[in-house]
Amino acid sequence: MNITASLQTKNNIYQVVLNYKDINGKRKQKWVSTGLSEKGNNKRLANQKMQEILADFKESISSPTLKTDDKLFTTYLKEWLLSVKNTIEENTYDSYKVIVNKICDYFEDKNILLNDLKPVEIQNFYTHLYSKELTGNTVLHYHNVIRKALQTALKLDLILSNPADRVERPKKEQFIGSFYSQSELNTLFTFIKNDPLKIVIYLTSFYGLRRSEVLGLKWEAFNFEDKTITIKHKAIETRKDNKRVILLKDKTKNQSSYRTLPLVDDIIVLLQEHKKQIDENRKLCGNSYNKKYLDYICVDSMGKLFRPEYVTDHFTLIMNKNKDVLRKIRFHDLRHSCASLLLAKGIPMKEIQDWLGHSTYSTTANIYAHLEKDTKNKSANVLSNVLTFTE
Repeated sequence: MNITASLQTKNNIYQVVLNYKDINGKRKQKWVSTGLSEKGNNKRLANQKMQEILADFKESISSPTLKTDDKLFTTYLKEWLLSVKNTIEENTYDSYKVIVNKICDYFEDKNILLNDLKPVEIQNFYTHLYSKELTGNTVLHYHNVIRKALQTALKLDLILSNPADRVERPKKEQFIGSFYSQSELNTLFTFIKNDPLKIVIYLTSFYGLRRSEVLGLKWEAFNFEDKTITIKHKAIETRKDNKRVILLKDKTKNQSSYRTLPLVDDIIVLLQEHKKQIDENRKLCGNSYNKKYLDYICVDSMGKLFRPEYVTDHFTLIMNKNKDVLRKIRFHDLRHSCASLLLAKGIPMKEIQDWLGHSTYSTTANIYAHLEKDTKNKSANVLSNVLTFTE
């Protein structure tokens, strides 16, 4: 097989471009980074590295153990899914599994080999998804899984380039969440005084918690002496053996999600009342009381931890029951309501990022920038004071 190599630069890094034809005479190309910056006197070293990469590539392409000419793209996807199962969260795996199954349903009767997968075939799949009226954000999830799977194949030398890198990446649509105003939140609170989800809704609204975070709260998270609450646990729901099960994790979504926040007096009173109710329920139920979740805050009258899906469904029932008074929002929108209220009261975006536990400032800014009315009003006032449109 005739293989040539040339040296190019990309993002100020020397790259080796390998050009060759496969056994069917199709022209192929593979880019390999040398890791050497074009700044400085690295040209000679980059040329040496190019010869090493070329030699290694010639050896690998001739190795019979790496030939995958007869492996279908769908077969590889299923193998890849199994290979990552123990490296990702259970609920992430569930999501990947659904996506991979739908990808395989589309490609199954096309019998496309892994080595023969072309960018246009991936692009056609995205067009198919759009025809099903899926959003750009949903199609982007499919793209990310396909690209990640093929990137693994590239690293393992199963393919020579990643065709997903040469398709038009689905555009992420801007998310604008619904949220309640101060008066709307207070109205909601009047309707849930005797609701089983009362403590869940109060804590979510005040601290802007994710559903997994509020359900994962343990009594040990509250330091009543120092008046702090530490978000460090989560509860998620996944499927095992065709059954929905709750997974309890002693970690948060990411490092930034682990955070300590002030415990105010009103919340302390609510927690004390909630603890008193739990103790009464435990006495009433006796041996029937579930003792598995004694460390957790958000439990029902029988001591069972609230299921994530139950929280979502029950909150929807609250909305429907009071639809004449309450504007319909999702449970997750209580988190957005917390953020919008903080913005309305002049809290800086950076502090809101820390309060919500976002990993980056840009995440907070992208979601809530359209709510910064005070900042925009200040800008408008400055311009109106310096510009004259009428005599």
